[in-house]
Amino acid sequence: MSPTLAQPAQAALLPIRQVLLIEDEALFARAVSRRLERAGFAVTVAPLLQEGLRQVAVQQPDLILLDLRLPDGDGLNALPQLARDREGAPVPVIVLTAFGEVEDAVSAMKQGAADYLKKPIDLDELMLAVDGVLRSAGLRDRLDFSRERDSRALEGAALIGESAQIVELTTRITQIAQLSGPGVTPPSVLIQGETGSGKDVVARLLHQASANHAAPFVHVDCAALPRDLIEAELFGHEKGAYTSASGARAGLIEAAEDGTLFLDEIGELPLDLQAKLLAVIERRRVRRVGSVRERAVAARFISASNRDLLRMSGEGSFRSDLYYRLNVLSITLPPLRERGEDVVLLARHFVQLTARRYGLRDPGLAPEALAALRRYHWPGNVRELRNLVERAVLLSEGLAIGANTLALPRADALPAAVTPGVTHGFLDLSLAEAEQLLIEHALAVTAGNISEAARRLGVTRMTLRYRMNKYRLGGDAGVEPEDQGELE
Repeated sequence: MSPTLAQPAQAALLPIRQVLLIEDEALFARAVSRRLERAGFAVTVAPLLQEGLRQVAVQQPDLILLDLRLPDGDGLNALPQLARDREGAPVPVIVLTAFGEVEDAVSAMKQGAADYLKKPIDLDELMLAVDGVLRSAGLRDRLDFSRERDSRALEGAALIGESAQIVELTTRITQIAQLSGPGVTPPSVLIQGETGSGKDVVARLLHQASANHAAPFVHVDCAALPRDLIEAELFGHEKGAYTSASGARAGLIEAAEDGTLFLDEIGELPLDLQAKLLAVIERRRVRRVGSVRERAVAARFISASNRDLLRMSGEGSFRSDLYYRLNVLSITLPPLRERGEDVVLLARHFVQLTARRYGLRDPGLAPEALAALRRYHWPGNVRELRNLVERAVLLSEGLAIGANTLALPRADALPAAVTPGVTHGFLDLSLAEAEQLLIEHALAVTAGNISEAARRLGVTRMTLRYRMNKYRLGGDAGVEPEDQGELE
């Protein structure tokens, strides 16, 4: 026996406890049992089909090895019943067939068998098949858990805020979500915004509001997938597609079924896989690694990035054709610093959420803490706010959270790119006063050119026009002719 084969199998299979072997050939059953037991399994042998069915109801096995020819019945007919435990959860089944029974093996696979082996069976080959099937079952269980977890996370989810941007964003999410339903191919959506601005929350809300909200939501972090495994993880693979592919496995695209596939940090996807993803989105078909068969894709594609994908496509680091295919509909999230009093609403929400999670009394936020929250620039956006508030609640000892407990970084400690240096008295201003001063300064420097002022401030023209209207800045002299109607 090759130690190269035995060691990985044992390492992978140690957590599995119960295997049910339904086999009437005593010598073969004894050999298989010994081999499995050496790998850490508890094995139950059932020489008859009816005994196997009884054992499934009693012990809830993690894996079944099923001979198709048994003295008291045809294993193929009992396969659907065997492949479910007493609670209705799926149980992986490997069918064992004699030479010349390939048609039976094909029928078994169609009825849900995870794999099949032809007798006489090499025990090392058997262990590799068992290893592959259990790995696939583990992935399925993790995906099922992920779906349940995501479903719980979405209960009662909503965008917190009353700013004009959030009201507009909520309306847009509802409009886009309605473009789904039976027989409808949903358009791709690209979500853009700074790190921590809530792109994943918007993706989940889009899924929750869609007609297919009961279908899976699969979150794929393209930046976290290992480079050598990303293709197989996304597209799946067939048995033997590469050295360690001991069994067939569906990819995450297939796992999304008719739900939502959320490709987070899509800008990190390697160029060679961008072309393959583009083909999947355009043709709505996916082919596993090592397969010649294509499978239909019904999922909605939502992608997100904090990088400028259009600029990357011009530089050649992101495919322009994929960018336009992903950007059929787009959502741009405003940074927290542009959302006015939303920062206070969010902070109070996170205080209540943290207190409830840890069983603590809601300490509330002192006036000086609220003032500090309004003054701070929030380079990390909502994610930074949530982390700071959670820490403050845990350290507050039930007392109202003050500015010292928040421990916000000083403005002069911020990176140069986000340090507002218009005036030495900047820290003495409120957030609204500082914002108004920055806009006035930008308009003065650009001689009232709104497009140029918006570019220098790092905001959109629409955002700047909204701010000018809010602070009654510029008048007719500060508004470009084509913008006049939008401010009135």
